[in-house]
Amino acid sequence: MAGYPLGSTQYNQWHVTATRVDMVRIPLTPHPISLSSRGREVTFDLQRTALIVIDMQNDFCHADGWLGHIGVDITPARTPIAPLQQLLPVLRRAAVPIIWLNWGNRPDKLNLSPALLHVYNPYGDGVGLGDALPVSGEPVLQAGSWAAAVVDELTPADQDICIDKYRMSGFQDTVLDSVLRNLGITTLLFAGVNVDQCVLCTLQDANFRGYDCLLLEDCSATTSPAYCLDAALYNVQQCFGFVVNAAELRQQL
Repeated sequence: MAGYPLGSTQYNQWHVTATRVDMVRIPLTPHPISLSSRGREVTFDLQRTALIVIDMQNDFCHADGWLGHIGVDITPARTPIAPLQQLLPVLRRAAVPIIWLNWGNRPDKLNLSPALLHVYNPYGDGVGLGDALPVSGEPVLQAGSWAAAVVDELTPADQDICIDKYRMSGFQDTVLDSVLRNLGITTLLFAGVNVDQCVLCTLQDANFRGYDCLLLEDCSATTSPAYCLDAALYNVQQCFGFVVNAAELRQQL
């Protein structure tokens, strides 16, 4: 295409000169992938797909993090680490965008309402959002802190995209939707923790915005009781998308 490119990605660019504006985007050759999902086959276009990894960070998945401090068994939250270690290199080689969606609050907490703060510190005398952890002194889920960083076993690559969120849904009050649309994404793979909370809320909001949603069951987990996991998987398959497995995806690739 002739002219100067205007746009942050090759998938969403104009080409302009002093006398001409070309708004035709580069066509993509589809790369169909088919996966099994509760007795059905689901086919999607890998060229228009991104993986969103949610909250695989120290406060949720490290023994010295926030959940560990308040007595939660974080063992289940670490179960996605191994399958993600196997999946991520495969997706990167296929040029699938990897988006790390981590809870990372402002240091001044000006975008957090009292109602949200109350959820995590209901009596006001505990360690809540932005408060210092007793062992490390790191502020809970504060952007730029060790507490909010991705666990060492899953260090993001240079080409990966990192986005901070401030609610259970990663679409609320963030740039996630704008980034996905600039990348030309229509299908989202979901992984991370907790599958019945932040993963589910983000997946629901993606569905509401018109994205095709696939939950990677073997790359998702929760520290909640088993019935919460069962309900989340049921609701995803019933209402918001499809439940699939990363192991089968790796085989397809």
